[in-house]
Amino acid sequence: MSFDLKNLELFVRVASLGVIGRAGAEFNLSATNTTQRLKALEEELGVKLLNRTTRAVSLTPDGELLLEHAKRILDEVEAARNLLSQTTQRISGSLRVTASASFGRSHIVPFVPEFLRLYPGVTLDLHLTDTVVDIVEMGVDLAFRIGDLAPSSLLARKIDDNPLALVASPDYLARRGHPKVPQDLAEHACLPLGDTRAWKLIAADGTLHEVKVSGPVSVNLGEALGEWVLAGMGIGLASLWYAGPDIAAGRLVPVLPEYRVWPEAKIWAVRPPGRIMAARVKAFLDFMQARIVETNASRYASLLDESGAIRRAD
Repeated sequence: MSFDLKNLELFVRVASLGVIGRAGAEFNLSATNTTQRLKALEEELGVKLLNRTTRAVSLTPDGELLLEHAKRILDEVEAARNLLSQTTQRISGSLRVTASASFGRSHIVPFVPEFLRLYPGVTLDLHLTDTVVDIVEMGVDLAFRIGDLAPSSLLARKIDDNPLALVASPDYLARRGHPKVPQDLAEHACLPLGDTRAWKLIAADGTLHEVKVSGPVSVNLGEALGEWVLAGMGIGLASLWYAGPDIAAGRLVPVLPEYRVWPEAKIWAVRPPGRIMAARVKAFLDFMQARIVETNASRYASLLDESGAIRRAD
């Protein structure tokens, strides 16, 4: 008996999504061809693997049993491919990556041409969105995320630290004054991102201050928030890699720089569980991590002191 590995991969993907048509589309197959391949696998094994309805599919007991074995088989095949794909010339295949819009434009998009020159056999599908997507459902190989990671089965690698800063435009601070202590933020126009309604700051002595904040607008897109802060609408909380160039140019001023924003955030790369990292994914991850760390180091050099605290503006 011999397996068609594509049928096996298709079966695993259908089991994950619960929908035949969407799984088949990822393999460039029509719903009819997908169904035919799944039936061929069932006939080859002599068992029924899927319960089909008009809307979805579910695994039979035999399907549940096969699924775990199928994942291990595909992992072993991927491991063998990795051993044979250690040179630049041999790394190939499609790669699906997602990141937030502003981070992706700043830290990934500029380096894609260089990566593809090094690995011409790779094709990249880059999805930029500030919505946290289900990378398993979307078939994403790698996602770059910022902040705290919720508990999950996803595999994560820390890419870099992500210092945060409260910032405002010189015009806003000239009109409204500089906050002296965290409690002063309650009297200012603060521009929260998403559903955030409180900011936490830690003093040099370790005291934690939590301040409820409010302002005229809120938004779930970091770039929109950045434009409003630059326009003098209020005080915003931003990643230093994003606000750093504007601070260096004097377009933004750090607010309460002697306090650290809590919790301290990280930049992460996450990938689906249970699979060995493909050579093309590892190549992309290693390459981008080096570029991200290098980019951030150059931006932070003039903004952070020896202790990692944000320098006061002159």
